Formats: sequence, structure tokens, C-alpha cells
Amino acid sequence: MATTMGVTKYLDSPADEDAVIVQVLKKQGAVPFVKTNVPQTLLSIGCSNPVFGKTLNPFDPTRSPGGSSGGEAALIKGGGSVLGFGSDVGGSVRVPAHFCGICGFKPTGRRISDRGLLKGSPGMQGVISSPGVMARDVDSLALGMKALLVPDMFLLDPQVVPIPFRQETYEDKKPMRIGYFTSLRFCPPTPSMGRAVIMAKEALKKAGHTLVAFDPPDEFRAFIDLTSRLITADNGRTVSTMWLDDEVIDEYLEGQIRVWTMPHYLRKIQGFLLKPFWPRVARSFSHRLIGSVYDLWQRLAEREKYVEQFLDELKKKNLDLLLCPAFGAPACKPEHAGKIMAAAAYTSLFNLLNFPAGVVPVTMVTEEDDRMLDDWRGYGNDAFDKFIKETTKGAVGLPVAVQCVGLPWQEERCLRLMKEVETLCSLG
Repeated sequence: MATTMGVTKYLDSPADEDAVIVQVLKKQGAVPFVKTNVPQTLLSIGCSNPVFGKTLNPFDPTRSPGGSSGGEAALIKGGGSVLGFGSDVGGSVRVPAHFCGICGFKPTGRRISDRGLLKGSPGMQGVISSPGVMARDVDSLALGMKALLVPDMFLLDPQVVPIPFRQETYEDKKPMRIGYFTSLRFCPPTPSMGRAVIMAKEALKKAGHTLVAFDPPDEFRAFIDLTSRLITADNGRTVSTMWLDDEVIDEYLEGQIRVWTMPHYLRKIQGFLLKPFWPRVARSFSHRLIGSVYDLWQRLAEREKYVEQFLDELKKKNLDLLLCPAFGAPACKPEHAGKIMAAAAYTSLFNLLNFPAGVVPVTMVTEEDDRMLDDWRGYGNDAFDKFIKETTKGAVGLPVAVQCVGLPWQEERCLRLMKEVETLCSLG
């Protein structure tokens, strides 16, 4: 079957062979039986395209299941599959898992093979994409990782780091020392998202683990100056030529495409006009595009320095695990998917850092959360906040996840924290 990314030009272009992860799973007896829906080009937290239409959230058909792996998350939550795989370049496994109330996990880049997978932004550097695992529970995520981290995969793709799954680390019972934060200043979360982290933190503390407040360094720089600039380093040319040339563009993607392909001088004008009213929006619009190879190398060097800075802050507090919000809000409405991308700062941060990260559902949006939203102002009640507030209103009953994060190549420890959170805060 063809992998289309929601564009018609690839409808009659099936792959010549299975991707490495599919080959490995088949050798172990797995039966791949369905491919699920994604947003056009993958670069969205929505899940619709002109080829296969719109996928709906299993909790509320007026809401999105998330993206890009939204079809997979919806199918798993609906009981149609026990284990699924997607790709995660800014939260594309974790955001749908959060929206649909399942578990999702993104390992360090090159822990799992991506050979044979069609990529939405081939050649992109600095914001690390990785295949990820999705399931209804954490044990199934661990089983999926264990099934992949075997000699067959290391032989089929020598670029993968040949580390087998360390079951003893996943099953370790020693108390953990965990850093936590409930908010990023760049995009304060809605009430339910912060409450979920506090809920999980208190449960972990009561179970004997040590919880330490952690403040992520230079988050504005991380999201705007690094993540956003690296993702849009080609000024949208890959998306507009490789994917969308002569294609019908999905209605929910049109606004994002206009921003990605906007010339630098128009960005500067928009930023200048918006700055007196919405400084965060202005800064997001007017960040300077990467205009040369030298500029790209400088940005990649800054990314390396930021990773070192983040690791240094963790070392100061003797931390190798983090607990934080899974996203800035619960499941959005499809029409807002392209307007609340700031809320993805919580997931994209760990693609920039190339840390393993996963989400676990711990609670639901309550009536009290919905009432508290009336007084929520976010960063300053700017355009981003207004869209987030508008899409979150009336979200009572939707699932809310927390995000667990580990150090590079420490997937098993990250999964262990996820399992502990699941056990202590199970939704049943």
C-alpha cells in the first residue's frame, strides 16, 4: 500500500519493500494489518487531508485526535489495534496519544531504525525525528521497544545504535530522583494540564520518589530561535514543492503553509505591526529566516550549546528524569490545529534536545478546570492564548496526559517512570 502523506501524487507509488521496523516485527510474528490517517504533509496537530478526509477524536467527534499520528491513536483508543507506530518530529506521536487518552513514546533518534520510512521533511537537521510507539498501556510500549531492539534490526540498519532493550532497568524498583515543571513561560498550559503534573508529582512523592523543581533554561530561545528556525530553514520549499505542488491543500493546513512560505520582509513587517500588542506573536512571526549554509551551521552550533546548557542544568540538580505537561492544552478542535502550534513547545523541546519522551494519561478535564479557564490569560491573553482558550472551552471529559522525559539512550528509565505514573494515577 502506498504511503501518501495525504497527497494524491503518491496514491499509486507503493514502496518496493517493507521498512526495517516492519521487517523486524514480521520476523517475530507480528501481523501489520492497517495504515492509519495522518494530516497532509504530517506537519500538523490535526488529522485531515483531501485524500482520506478527517479523522475524529474517539472522545468527542468535534475534536481532533491529534497529529501527525492521529489515525493510529484513535484506532488504538477505539480498540481496533493493540500496538502502533508513528513518526515524531515535534510531538507527532505524543500529541495524538495525549489527545486520545493512550500512551505514546518517542525514543532517542537512531535508537529505532527509520530506514524505509517516508519522511515529511527529508534532510532537516537539528530537530530530531524518530519513529515512536503507541499503545493503550506502558507495558505494551516496552514490549514494542523490546521487539524492535534485536540483532535483526541492528543488522538491517547499521546506523542504529546496537543497544538491546534493558529489561532490568525497566523493572528496577529503586526510588527515583525526578525533576518537574508545570509550565513553560513561552506557553503557559491550560488549568487541566498543570493540574495533571501536580497530581502525578504528589503521587510519585507519596510513593517514595524524590521530586525536584526544575526550570528549563532559555525556553524562548529554544522554541523560536532554534526549533522554529530549524524546522522552517528551507522557508517551506520542501513542503510546497515536494508535497503540495499542484495539490489541493487541506483547509486546516492553508494558514500554516502561508506562514511557512512567507518572505522574510513580510515577516518583519508583521512582527513590527504586532509587537506593541502581542510581543510573543510578533517574535514568532519575525524571527529571521536561515538564509545561507553559514547561517544554518551557526544555528546548529547554537543548538549544540543549548543541549549542553540543558544537560548542565540537569546535572546541577542530579537529575536524569523529568515530569512535565504533555502539551499546552487538551484535544483541540480541527479548525484550531494550525493556530495553537505554540502549545507544542512542550513536545518539540525534546526533539530539539533529542531526549526520549513519552506521555501517559492521568486524569480528565473537569468542570472546575473549565471554570478556571475563564480567568486564564496564558502568556498575556494574546492571539495564541485566545485560540487556545477558545478551543479548550467545553473540553470537560477529555483525557489529560503528563510527559515523562529521560536522558539520551535511557529509554528504559523513561519507560519505567511512565509505568510508575500509570500505576499511581491510572484512569482505569
